[in-house]
Amino acid sequence: MSKPRVHDRPTPEVPLALTMGEPAGIGGEIALAAWLQRASAGLTPFVLLDDPARLRALADHLGWSVPVVEVARAGEATDAFAEGLPVLPHLLPVHPAPGNPTGETAEAVLASIREAVRLTRAGETAAVVTNPIAKHVLTATGFDHPGHTEYLAWLAADGGPVPEPVMLLTCPELSVVPVTIHIPLAEVARRLSQSAIEHAGRVTAQAMARDFGIAHPRLAVAGVNPHASENGTIGREDIEIVAPACQTLRAEGIEVAGPLSADTLFHPRARQGYDAVLCMYHDQALIPIKTIDFARGVNATLGLPFVRTSPDHGTAFGIAGTGQADPASLIEALTTARRMARGRARSTTTA
Repeated sequence: MSKPRVHDRPTPEVPLALTMGEPAGIGGEIALAAWLQRASAGLTPFVLLDDPARLRALADHLGWSVPVVEVARAGEATDAFAEGLPVLPHLLPVHPAPGNPTGETAEAVLASIREAVRLTRAGETAAVVTNPIAKHVLTATGFDHPGHTEYLAWLAADGGPVPEPVMLLTCPELSVVPVTIHIPLAEVARRLSQSAIEHAGRVTAQAMARDFGIAHPRLAVAGVNPHASENGTIGREDIEIVAPACQTLRAEGIEVAGPLSADTLFHPRARQGYDAVLCMYHDQALIPIKTIDFARGVNATLGLPFVRTSPDHGTAFGIAGTGQADPASLIEALTTARRMARGRARSTTTA
């Protein structure tokens, strides 16, 4: 059987594919809430890959008037979206109670992700938007990928080299890229490398131009040490690792400023001077964006041959099924995915 064609340039106006995520989490209710707010939020059609019976029961439980419209093909969601929440059925073996995940649903969760990728690569959906998953639930059933992003990269490989994606956290006021992500702070300096910074810079610059329509992206690079090391008086990493990476990126024609002191990078006037910041570790990136706009942060995965975004939060088991979950981040993820798909379709570059 031939492999599906990878669509470097998506069909931007077909529906977006939204995965179910962990069914015991808040994914279902924020999808219902996003559909309810579709007009005020200016949302374009999306199709949810989920269990219709579960969603109907959840809407009834919450007292929300959301007609669930089963569709046979993703493309039918375009017409159905005005009348109800379009759902491409992915049946669950059990319907877990909110806040009580079970491994029995793991395969259905993963199948929803795989199908969203397949639909997008086939051009039937414009982009993949993923609801939060619970990695510990999947891992307990044999899932051997570190996380959502790595699983998507593995799917994108299509039997070839696995892409090395870059995580972009973005909100209307700020975009940041952590070069190292989920590692202990004590290991950051040891595991930070010039090549990793350069890779993040290249992927980010390409995505800013291709997916976000910024003709000449400006990148700021945060130093890893306080005051970007002050010429080596507070550590050598900025001189020996970060600065050479900046020089390499500049030599390749990418507009880069840095290494810069992180403590003065995120105030309003500083943010006017760049389009994205490369941060050296997780909290250096996540603290400013969640402080500036906690509700509307979006996680966009750069470096994949298809557009993928997700809300920048987890499953929120503690409030699942209560109707308290804020759909703002999912709404932004859907909006950003559409923007990126349109940008990539217009682009003259390739993934």
